[in-house]
Amino acid sequence: MNDAILWEELSEVEKIKYDSNYLRGTLPESLADPITGAIRASDAQLSKFHGIYQQTNRDTDKERKLQKLEPEYSFLIRVRIPGGVVSPQQWLQMDDLSNQYANETLKITTRQTFQLHGVLKKNLKGTIQKINDRLLDTIAACGDVNRNVMCHANPAESVLYPEVIELAQKIGSHLLPKTKAYHEIWLDKKLVANSKDEVEPIYGKRYLPRKFKIGIIIPPQNDCDIFSQDLGFIAIVEKEKIVGYNVVAGGGLGSTFGKPETYPRTGNVIGFCYPHQVLEVAEKVVLVQRDNGDRQNRKQARLKYTIDRLGLEWFVAEVEKYLGYSFEKAKPFTVARTGDNYGWKKGTDNKWHLTYFVEGGRVQNSGRQQMKSALREVAKITDGHFILTGNQNVIMAGVSAKVKAEIDSILAKYNVSPNGISGLRKNSIACVALPTCPLAFSEAERYLPSLISKLENRLEKYGLTKEEIVIRMTGCPNGCGRPYLAEIGLIGKSPGYYNLYLGGSFEGTRLNSLYRETIAEEEILQELDPIFKDFSESKNEGERLGDFVIRKKYVKEIREGKEFRH
Repeated sequence: MNDAILWEELSEVEKIKYDSNYLRGTLPESLADPITGAIRASDAQLSKFHGIYQQTNRDTDKERKLQKLEPEYSFLIRVRIPGGVVSPQQWLQMDDLSNQYANETLKITTRQTFQLHGVLKKNLKGTIQKINDRLLDTIAACGDVNRNVMCHANPAESVLYPEVIELAQKIGSHLLPKTKAYHEIWLDKKLVANSKDEVEPIYGKRYLPRKFKIGIIIPPQNDCDIFSQDLGFIAIVEKEKIVGYNVVAGGGLGSTFGKPETYPRTGNVIGFCYPHQVLEVAEKVVLVQRDNGDRQNRKQARLKYTIDRLGLEWFVAEVEKYLGYSFEKAKPFTVARTGDNYGWKKGTDNKWHLTYFVEGGRVQNSGRQQMKSALREVAKITDGHFILTGNQNVIMAGVSAKVKAEIDSILAKYNVSPNGISGLRKNSIACVALPTCPLAFSEAERYLPSLISKLENRLEKYGLTKEEIVIRMTGCPNGCGRPYLAEIGLIGKSPGYYNLYLGGSFEGTRLNSLYRETIAEEEILQELDPIFKDFSESKNEGERLGDFVIRKKYVKEIREGKEFRH
């Protein structure tokens, strides 16, 4: 430990990172301990940098405590997949691992990647090694570093897709931690007992004050919610070429009930850069946050708070000082939606791409609907690949006309053809929440589908079944499902009770606002029913629900994060 640093003024995690020998800590010893299914508390912090979260089964916690047993520990493993591109072989490997070591399901996350749930400590190393066998890894999927880089998902929507997916992969590689700890601990490379000569040229010994997220979009699509990212790049297209990118900084959606100093925030467009400058811009923004982010209070440590504390003008000037040049003036752009465009679409390469709805991002077999088996069979016959979207869906991409027909037959065979899905359900997102997330106050993924079914009955009554409405639910206010940008946001307060937020924009450019606090299902339905009725009778042509509720003064418009209140 460096005695020159005033450790008593910093968060405990800062000490853990500094003393970890570049993220090694005592992870090997924790993994080898046969007495417990858990790992040491300090290692649980460090394991996040390796793509791993320690969790318990909260459905069984109470009973196990009564029996004087330790909690039912297991681990979440998150894979790093910039832009969400997955080969058929990688899909099959992840499917196999979910059956062999996890809970027999695959979770598609809101950052275009996979999560495995329910992996036991004794199986962690074997699972990660087999992920690595298919040229995937879990490095920096979590932790105080740049996480999985998102980008525009659908190749059929833009001939420029190859350029942005390549950029996402380059940014991800450039900002990857350089420590060899991951390879030593999980892949059995030679251990470095004391890495005195090892350095982290970007992150340093304490890494970032908090997590960092980056996304890239091609307007008019905003399918990775660019204004929720710490750093975003908006492709500016002129004459069918990307001439550069508008830079967005300071987005972030986490907050805490009862702490008004924490709030969601949409990012600011701070300027324009050329394609060859993007990597440098990304690095320098990360460095400014590394050097100026709050390391005392983790609830104030994201880039959004750094910008609000020190000022947007200061932040832009500081980034430009690190760069050695100034941004150009931002260029005009328009975004149209955050959701995915579903169905088959033919690309300019004459290949077919199917954007396929996965409710809650959970790939599983359930009764007659055997989605997991269907997608496994698709992976075996496809001549294309898969792309995970930021809305928890999957694109079966780049297939021939012959395979397109085969995919349709497979989906029908397993009773999972993409038919008859309402506009509300198509635009839904739910975080994992209970039973595994330790932060969740209430259900999300397991509950939202049934709530939507009840809301669909109301929408049908008013002729709104096909109306696209963005609805998102999370089990706590940390924002993993991006609920604060939804037209209808539901955030868990306690078991069965939620705060209801209204007024986010369909395009993902505006935060929503609290409408009703701590209400259960019956009240949610009672509150939304008259709004749906009013919307059906009084909406302007083309008007979205989020804009309508502001125009009709159900809620006030939130113009910046500091105005937001739970």
